[in-house]
Amino acid sequence: MRRRIAAVLCAAAFGVIAPSALVIAAGISTSIKDLMVSLIDPSADVVWGAAGTVVDKDEGTREMAPTTAEEWLDVRSAAVRLIEGANLLMMPGRAAAPPGTKSETPGVELEPAEIAALIGRNRRSFDGFARALQAVGLEALRASEAKNTASLLEIGGRMQEVCESCHQAFWYPNQGPPQSDGRALGP
Repeated sequence: MRRRIAAVLCAAAFGVIAPSALVIAAGISTSIKDLMVSLIDPSADVVWGAAGTVVDKDEGTREMAPTTAEEWLDVRSAAVRLIEGANLLMMPGRAAAPPGTKSETPGVELEPAEIAALIGRNRRSFDGFARALQAVGLEALRASEAKNTASLLEIGGRMQEVCESCHQAFWYPNQGPPQSDGRALGP
């Protein structure tokens, strides 16, 4: 087994096989939920939190925007993670959730097996949402490089629509349109 893994690692290092084949050959796989919790949600939160207006009872109204090179780099890094996270979402054969996982909100969110079946029946649609996430991630990358706060705000709104539309299609398709109280709905 060690020799097989070593051979796969060497082949990947020399560019003989694609990194995705390395993951499959080594028997390592993360679920869609793992990607969402560990990579995509935190990265989306950085983009969403990068630009906007906050109204606080104690501090009043203030504008949020990256101001330092480090803050802009954080937004850029989050955008790159969104772009590449979308690639990972499109890898075939990925489970919806880790084995043994149950819905955290039964009756609202489908069970992982139901989500996986729905994705399987509608793979083109699921991949289309991932490509749309990738596209807004690329726009966020460009906006961060241009230090364009206004664009980040607009991109964040469109990213919210992409995320929520995918979730409505695959995680809780039996629910009606989201009811907003004026705050962002989270990924």
